[in-house]
Amino acid sequence: MNRTAHLPDRPPALDRNGPATAKLPARTAPRRRPRSQQWAAWAFLTPVTLYLVLFYAYPLYRNLDLSLRHYTVRSFVQGDAPFTGLANYRTVFDDPTFGPALIHTVMFTAVCLFFQYAIGLALAVFFNQHFRLSVTLRALFLVPWLLPLIVSASTWSWMLNSDSGVVNAALHIVGIGPVNWLTSPSWSLTSVIIANIWIGVPFNLVVLHSGLQSIPASLYEAAALDGAGAWRRFWHITFPLLRPVSAITLLLGLVYTLKVFDIIWIMTKGGPADSSTTFATWSYQLGFGNLLPAFGPGAAVGNLLVLAALVFGLVYLRVQRKQYAS
Repeated sequence: MNRTAHLPDRPPALDRNGPATAKLPARTAPRRRPRSQQWAAWAFLTPVTLYLVLFYAYPLYRNLDLSLRHYTVRSFVQGDAPFTGLANYRTVFDDPTFGPALIHTVMFTAVCLFFQYAIGLALAVFFNQHFRLSVTLRALFLVPWLLPLIVSASTWSWMLNSDSGVVNAALHIVGIGPVNWLTSPSWSLTSVIIANIWIGVPFNLVVLHSGLQSIPASLYEAAALDGAGAWRRFWHITFPLLRPVSAITLLLGLVYTLKVFDIIWIMTKGGPADSSTTFATWSYQLGFGNLLPAFGPGAAVGNLLVLAALVFGLVYLRVQRKQYAS
């Protein structure tokens, strides 16, 4: 019979400094991924990298190169344009069109963003009630967003026509005289703003409605038990909790609105008398709208739009970092 099996465990051996500590197992070095997994990761990453380089990095580089050289039609084909530094940017800043185009771009962007977000948020809150036919009506609101821009812009051009447009016909019924929506310098910018708001509202509706779905219903129930009305529940629950979604919605809307070209060009071509010219349409006019195209100044105007979008993107990232840090 083995008596050692019934003996108590021996106490840890003592040394001069106290009981001996048990040795911890040594940390094993992290296992390296198999080479097959590394090749698979690079295989998935390569198409995305090529897409970004070909369709984003290279066009940005070419646009920057165009703005720093004096390109003509011949030098554009042969590629021997002389380097001029910031001369094209000085030409743009000295152009009398720069001031009005800057004001129109700021007005167009700010007004469109405000009304697109406000109307989209109101519709998102409305459809969040989950009433009957809410899904069907919400789907119908997506139609302006799904239509091609050339169709939407052409439709608004017909509706706002001074002679045969339905808008002036409706104004005539209520006793208001016809308005030259597209041919008057006082109304042309307003016309393209209205059309762009109509096109951009569905995007805000979809994104903000998805944000509302993530807000727990228990918060509204607790607020209602405390006696908070619908308006207070909106300002103290809905609006604060939608801030992250609202920030990305406004940023994407800003980038989209800065580069709007199709709607303005189809409806007014930036006129009359440059009354609806923005940086996007002006860049096109400089580069492709004349018999003697100014590729350098046109690229410089385009780079100003890229710089504006980049600045607002960096501001957004900085604000997000502060929020996560706090």
